[in-house]
Amino acid sequence: MSSAKALFSGRRRARLRQPPLLYSLHPFPLYPSRRVEQLPLWAQIGAVFLLLVCSSFFSISETAMMALNRHRLKHLASKNALGAKTTQGLLAHTDQLLSVVLIGNNLFNTIIPVLTTSIALHTFGRNNLVLSIATGIVAFLIIVFAEITPKIVGATFPEKIALPASLLIAPMMRVARPLVWFVNLFATGILRVLHINTKGARDQRLSTEELRTIVLESGSFMPTKHRSILLNLFDLENISVDDVMIPRRRIEALDFDAPFEQILHQLETCYHNKLIVYQGDIDRVLGILHVRKTLAALHNQELERETLRELLTEPYFVPTGTPVFQQLQYFQESRHRIALVVNEYGELQGLVTPEDIIEELIGEFTTSIPRGASSRGGWNEHGECIVAGSMPLRELNRWLQLTLPTDGPKTLNGLILEILEDIPDGDVCVQIRDVKLEVMRSDDQAIRTVKLFKPPARAKGKALLG
Repeated sequence: MSSAKALFSGRRRARLRQPPLLYSLHPFPLYPSRRVEQLPLWAQIGAVFLLLVCSSFFSISETAMMALNRHRLKHLASKNALGAKTTQGLLAHTDQLLSVVLIGNNLFNTIIPVLTTSIALHTFGRNNLVLSIATGIVAFLIIVFAEITPKIVGATFPEKIALPASLLIAPMMRVARPLVWFVNLFATGILRVLHINTKGARDQRLSTEELRTIVLESGSFMPTKHRSILLNLFDLENISVDDVMIPRRRIEALDFDAPFEQILHQLETCYHNKLIVYQGDIDRVLGILHVRKTLAALHNQELERETLRELLTEPYFVPTGTPVFQQLQYFQESRHRIALVVNEYGELQGLVTPEDIIEELIGEFTTSIPRGASSRGGWNEHGECIVAGSMPLRELNRWLQLTLPTDGPKTLNGLILEILEDIPDGDVCVQIRDVKLEVMRSDDQAIRTVKLFKPPARAKGKALLG
């Protein structure tokens, strides 16, 4: 009995000589490794900072990968830039990429507090105040040096960081593939329970408005003229032939029933190579006359009305409301260069050519009927310009760099009448957006002449081109 008591007391003394179990603020017990304790203090602190660097690498790589411009990356890959194709391959499997990055980041963020607490216990002993201070310092170091700072840098310079980082992450993904597969089993299961389809999100495409915003924000990366053409190209989707056609009142046409001397004079002085020929009323179109061929026939033989009729080609009619892109395709297929726009009653509303559509993209470049002498050069030295009331708004905006609305009436006369709701008898001034206008001449049917006053200087790039 006495020997049993001696054995029990011996074991008790042995347990008392053992160092007490050390606990950190983590939910699991901490057993400091003797090998770590045997390292000098500077080596242990250096190990902590090395772990912080590893954690910051995963944080900066994650943010840079997600912030990287995919279109820019595709361009770099086509140029065989270092790391571009590797980055493309990683981003093609975003779930696996994020798994590797987050596993590595959280692994290092877990080891850092454990190692730091062990250093604090070995240096200062088991002191609750010291442990609290060490925990606060570690949390501060992780937040600042392993999370916030790297992610800010990664979001600021995604291209410079993501491409080199991909060369290190790619082999990690291959090594950690079994672990990533196991972790993704649970993540995929949760997504299925929540009915979240990640494949559908990858197939999203940029809308026209998003592309327009990208072009507007291109700034100095794109010449102003190129940016203007692209913006006008996006606008073509929303306009029809009614917006770009030459209106009925401005069509230069030839009356087949007019005196023959008048016909010859009109052929010799017309501004266009092709004329619409009608009989009595412009709604009764006979065909399109090629002026140069007609003048050549005039020199070779005596021109008569029947000869003139034989030179006519079949007119090409299109309905109002035809989209501009569709009409451009029609021009390519039919080989026509003039289309007559008619309404549902067959009445001629205007005339459109491929040049009219191209001018919507790059601005006016074709020869047309000269404007008045006072408005030939645009704004005068007093900031004024006199134009015809029948002038189309889109042409006016493009010519004078204005922002008059084009979603309603198509001409300046129609826009002013919509505002006034009446045909003015005398001089009337009106302001539409930032443009002041003065009606100079009108009759019982329409406003004939309008004076425009140049709007105050606007911020660069805000003027629309029609």
